[in-house]
Amino acid sequence: MWRRAAFLKPALDALLVELPAQRRIAADPIELPHRYRAQDDVEIAALLASSIAYGRADLFKPRLARFLEELGPSPAAAARALSPRKWKSQLPAFSYRMTDTRDLACLLYGAGRALERHGSLGALYEKCFAVAAGDSRLAQARFVAAIVDVDLTPFVGQRTPSRRLKHLLASPERGSACKRLNLFLRWMVRGPDGVDFGFWKVPKSSLVIPLDTHIHRLSGFLGLTRRKDLSYKTALEITARLAQLDPEDPVKYDFALCHLGISGQCPSRRDVVKCAGCPIRGVCRMWV
Repeated sequence: MWRRAAFLKPALDALLVELPAQRRIAADPIELPHRYRAQDDVEIAALLASSIAYGRADLFKPRLARFLEELGPSPAAAARALSPRKWKSQLPAFSYRMTDTRDLACLLYGAGRALERHGSLGALYEKCFAVAAGDSRLAQARFVAAIVDVDLTPFVGQRTPSRRLKHLLASPERGSACKRLNLFLRWMVRGPDGVDFGFWKVPKSSLVIPLDTHIHRLSGFLGLTRRKDLSYKTALEITARLAQLDPEDPVKYDFALCHLGISGQCPSRRDVVKCAGCPIRGVCRMWV
């Protein structure tokens, strides 16, 4: 048994209780899929929202919100109906850093074909998970391949996915930490708890922490990892530590920890003023 688990768990459980979840949801990309009710619409909106979740949420979220509004009342219907030849007239304009309408068209087209074949993205992932015999990394790789392994020539001039599409929907086979993919899976598998949706019938214990700079920094402070790289191996190590706190739901602390970092309440180094009111100061290696 990891010896830090005994005093980390009460501190992180208290963090969950104190989290103003509804206020944080309003500033989080997960707020966008919460605008829909049908599972397939939530899945497509969540796939887009998680895939675009790089950089600052206050910059990408309003642009994606506008894109979804102009797309129509059903993102799933739009994905199914997307035509390789008419996509420019079917989709609203979108631009955020390295991502544009063409990239979202590729993602929507692949997801739409998956909906046609399997009925839902959840059914697809559940099949991938079963074929992979519960191996999360292999299941994720199969899931990504099923969406991007379509003929994308009409969109990008080549059959295979572009570098920008691989960035949006990364595969663990390419060494990525797959932060946005694991974020999407967390939304779909955990819950329903007011934050995550809990649509998919996959064990919560199979989830991997969505590793970004905030989670990596806080994980170092909490002693969850000593690794310096934001890799899939680091994500697995952090998840394994969290599994000793809750083996059935190891990533349940992700939303709270991530927003502790995003809020600016947790500084990058020891700060007497900023750290004074930190709810996890008592277990932070910067202070104990």
